[in-house]
Amino acid sequence: MTSLHRFKAEFFKALAHPLRLAILDALREGEKSVSQLVQELKVEQPTLSQQLGLLRQKGLLEARREGNTVLYRTKDPGVYEFLDLGRRIFERQLRENQALLAALMEEPHGGN
Repeated sequence: MTSLHRFKAEFFKALAHPLRLAILDALREGEKSVSQLVQELKVEQPTLSQQLGLLRQKGLLEARREGNTVLYRTKDPGVYEFLDLGRRIFERQLRENQALLAALMEEPHGGN
């Protein structure tokens, strides 16, 4: 195992949480404040802050202060190409599974 493998694994771990993925999706259109994200994602502020901190630590988000407000944005918009590719793979797998399920449903019940 190389350092590159470890780096990739850490990158994937950073994305391996539903709220972190929702945060990235919410920031697709541009930067938002914590209060905007709390309202949009319907989560408690401490929970959101914890996940924002992890995404910043892993280099996926950056923040800037505007008065008393901290605004978050995606550090590298290329992450959306990666997420979109993942979605296409997931959709393809779902279609394949749906076709398998449909074929299974057409079989007689006694045909194990």
